[in-house]
Amino acid sequence: MDGPLLALDRADGTPIGVQLVEGVRRGILGGVLRPGDPVPSTRALAAELGVSRSAVVAAYEQLAGEGYLEMRQGAPTRVAQLARDGAAHVGRNGARPATSADRSARTVAPDAGAAPLWETSAPRIDLRPGRPSTARLDTRAWRAAWRHAAALEVSNDSPPRFGVPRLRAEIADHLRQARGVVCSADDIVVTAGTSEAVSLIAATLRNAADRPAAVAVEHPGYPTARRIIEHRGVRTTAVPVDRDGISIEHLHRIPRPIDAVMVTPSHQYPLGGRLPVAARLGLLDWARDADALVIEDDYDSEFRHLGPPMPALASLDDEGRVVLVGSFSKVLTPALRLGYLVLPANPGLRAAIADLRDAEQCPVPGVAQEAAAALLASGAVRRHIAVTSRDYAHRRRLVQATLGELPGARLSGLDGGLHAVIEFDAAGTSDVVVKRLAATGIAVSRLADYSVVPGDEREGIVFGYASPGDTPLAEALTRMHETILDAGAGQR
Repeated sequence: MDGPLLALDRADGTPIGVQLVEGVRRGILGGVLRPGDPVPSTRALAAELGVSRSAVVAAYEQLAGEGYLEMRQGAPTRVAQLARDGAAHVGRNGARPATSADRSARTVAPDAGAAPLWETSAPRIDLRPGRPSTARLDTRAWRAAWRHAAALEVSNDSPPRFGVPRLRAEIADHLRQARGVVCSADDIVVTAGTSEAVSLIAATLRNAADRPAAVAVEHPGYPTARRIIEHRGVRTTAVPVDRDGISIEHLHRIPRPIDAVMVTPSHQYPLGGRLPVAARLGLLDWARDADALVIEDDYDSEFRHLGPPMPALASLDDEGRVVLVGSFSKVLTPALRLGYLVLPANPGLRAAIADLRDAEQCPVPGVAQEAAAALLASGAVRRHIAVTSRDYAHRRRLVQATLGELPGARLSGLDGGLHAVIEFDAAGTSDVVVKRLAATGIAVSRLADYSVVPGDEREGIVFGYASPGDTPLAEALTRMHETILDAGAGQR
């Protein structure tokens, strides 16, 4: 590894750590470094290149998280086995050029009597949004947390209605440090993810209203939340979003009464806008005038790639109107099914939530709550956010480099979070792109599926870039680039 692979250019404005990562990655993807090859120790490479050891350690850790290196305690760090799909060469940013087989695959009609991919088999590369990477999860801390929970005395009762006290305290501390939300354990309600949290609020609104309850939702917006609200017997009303998020102007035009509005102000889902402070204050003014709640879904707030993170809307609330909804699904894994509500200083709302929990009880097992509390207390969650933020920023750059300039298409939604959006100018392009990608084993979602108003769907696709490793992601992005170009050509 002492050849041109790791030639550092100190006159270049690119940070040394980034040059280290890109040099090793380039060597692996180009075949100079092969699976099983040992790489120099961090101390040896730092001395050889004249850089700090911490820079080499950080580079190796990032490469291990991306799946390029295997790091084991007490053993040399080695090049990992990559699923290369027979690729011998790579282009810039690790994207594999199309082969003749690739081009042939594009000519196969995906809808010639065959069932869609999602009805017959799991996708080969799943880019549907909502899937984080678990490659960097600290498995030692994870297992230690579950061992701790298993070693506790077995309870002969259900968990407390608002959740295990230790977990509620840890969540409050996490929110204070990560989101600037000043709250206590008494303000926290542990939930089985975002879905159960939204269901709990919707049921509370339904029970409290002396008429059919109504919630305003973003259009386009989070379809699962909308379905859950409606399943609880609460009517939803669409409010369009602009480039920053929900339109406060349109919100004022909705006929009242409206009991609540559900928003994703930190990273609008799916379009990716971020609600500015002036609009946030305007939203709180609307809630006061309408005597309504604001349900703040703090979706993707932990991962900000462009610009500083903004404080949660709940931190601006001094009238007890904002209910903050959060989860650890994107931070850790959806498999944990762990979320929370942060209740405002609203005695009536707290009493109503308590009544519901007395009837339905907390659905999160006590042992899982104790394990999550131990994991948070260990600092592993904060470290995981820091490490994965770097990984996601790198993958975001891959997305921009491959899909940033396409005729008739606009890439957006990349300021934060784990997904991106491509909107198309030509009608019908979305269906063509989704079907052709599915025929090659790549799954993405249609932007139209996030529409609240029938007949007012947008042309585009939504895709996640966090879960796959760099090699399959690079392949998928290259296929997407080619497919979108072909679909665009077919529309002209």
